[in-house]
Amino acid sequence: MFVFCLPLLLIKLFYGCIWHNTNRMQCVILAAGKGTRLRPLTNNVPKPLVSVAGKPLLDHIIEALPSAVDELIIVTGYLEDKIIAYYGNEHLGRKVTYVHQEEQKGTAHALWLCEQLLKGRFLFMFADDIHGANDIARVASFSRALLTMPTKNPERFGIVVRHPDGTLAEFVEKPIHPPSNLASTGVMVLDTHIFEFEATKETNGEYYLTDVIAEYSKMYPVAVVEENLWIPIGYPEDIEWAEKILTALPKSMIIGAV
Repeated sequence: MFVFCLPLLLIKLFYGCIWHNTNRMQCVILAAGKGTRLRPLTNNVPKPLVSVAGKPLLDHIIEALPSAVDELIIVTGYLEDKIIAYYGNEHLGRKVTYVHQEEQKGTAHALWLCEQLLKGRFLFMFADDIHGANDIARVASFSRALLTMPTKNPERFGIVVRHPDGTLAEFVEKPIHPPSNLASTGVMVLDTHIFEFEATKETNGEYYLTDVIAEYSKMYPVAVVEENLWIPIGYPEDIEWAEKILTALPKSMIIGAV
């Protein structure tokens, strides 16, 4: 559902810096978590290597990336040796670099560990969910953008509010009183200007990207792009559901251009 035509036109008219001809880019993938909600499947296997439709979850994520992505920067922690042994230093023709996150201190902390490796604009995503290849390609065509989807449970997600021109106006993490039902699905195109902003520690001791991106977007406009395919993998029962969806979809929706 391409409901974004008018906002896209406005973005191109008023924020010409946002529309971007895709060049080579890096992709940061957060894969350090213990996957506690997915137990017992993750007792001895890191979540990115849990099998979904006959191959590791992270394979589905990597295969959906556009051909412009030439380097994967994977943030690892729990059972990281198994991830490194599986993907090595190159996977599907892409260089693979690993960044160790000793403690789980949040998404902003994980990204800041990658700061010295990043050049210009990059994709950012999680090793948790499966996204449509076309959706990732569309978001990657912007200099700065994030993917979203309407949700019936906005209190469980980072919630986005758009300006009339389709750029990010507000970004609130798991709000008690959600300002909209448009959830961030975790795929973003950022650039190294993000590191000009300070991540603040939350009451639980973690550092989240939500507030940082809200501030970043005031100086560097971020396009809000709705996606068509988002398959979150949080619990064991989600895997069976994901496999039914993946089996029914054409490969062109779930495998990116090479």
